[in-house]
Amino acid sequence: MQFENREPLLNKNSKAIIVFFIAIVITSLILFKNIFFQSTFLLKNFGELSVDPAIAFKNNKPTFLEFYAEWCEVCKEMAPKVSALRDEYEKDINFVFLNVDNPKWGNYIKRFDVNGIPQVNLFDKKGNLKFTFIGKQEEKTIRESIANLEKETKSNEEVINAEVSVIKENKNNKFMPRSHG
Repeated sequence: MQFENREPLLNKNSKAIIVFFIAIVITSLILFKNIFFQSTFLLKNFGELSVDPAIAFKNNKPTFLEFYAEWCEVCKEMAPKVSALRDEYEKDINFVFLNVDNPKWGNYIKRFDVNGIPQVNLFDKKGNLKFTFIGKQEEKTIRESIANLEKETKSNEEVINAEVSVIKENKNNKFMPRSHG
């Protein structure tokens, strides 16, 4: 008879433990959502916070141009650093963010030969391309390049890192290199 009484008690304890565990997980997600989802949130907002490229290349300010995608893990990893740079330099530099998944930016994707993301192009105030970074970059490297934008350099410096999200060619439409199908 005691065995029969223990079984419902164990079921009640198991259910209580499961409910408690689920409550802890949900509470943790709510409390720490900014940490878990900050990069994705930043990427989604980059396009909204962006200066229009047509304006950026004509307003006599240096320009930071980043090609990104919301699905790109390297872009997500770099997003907090890029956001910090934007917060620091937004008064002096145009920050342009172009999502490679948006067909609206196809002409810029072709013009700057974007085959991997993230790709960051830095332009001086006259619109001359000075630096190109492809793949994951250290904040220090980009920061030093921003500081050197006004110095006279004759050619574009390209820095490529192996940690890059490759944009595969779409076999259905040869004119859309940003496709990843």
